[in-house]
Amino acid sequence: MKLLVSACLLGVPCRYDGASKSCPEMEALLKQHTCIPVCPEQLGGLSTPRLPAERRGEGVFTREGGDVTAQFRRGAEVTLELARKYGCEAAVLKERSPSCGRGIIHDGTFFSGLTAGDGVTAELLEANGIPVYGESRVGELLSHVK
Repeated sequence: MKLLVSACLLGVPCRYDGASKSCPEMEALLKQHTCIPVCPEQLGGLSTPRLPAERRGEGVFTREGGDVTAQFRRGAEVTLELARKYGCEAAVLKERSPSCGRGIIHDGTFFSGLTAGDGVTAELLEANGIPVYGESRVGELLSHVK
């Protein structure tokens, strides 16, 4: 199976803080499937490192109040284009991210609060029939798809 995977989960230092979030479960995923690494925030034109951002309603804003919604939307669109180009059947994305989070994301207050919702990219992928799994659900994905 071909999967989109958040590049930070594969050890690429592309998060807002310039770090990665390597996930041990990714090793099994890499052995069994073709993984296409993506960082929607970089694909949307944002640098690394960059100011922390959180989603509020339909918009995405930095802690300092800057509106980065356009960059997040552009990154989501490019990610969807890549998913289509490479025939990706699902995505494994970074949980709680304003781009990649699925089901629960940071609440937009920058105080570590969480709320129900999806990141911009996760929302677009799901709307286009590409299932999105967070890194904590990799085992579930592996057990359902061989």
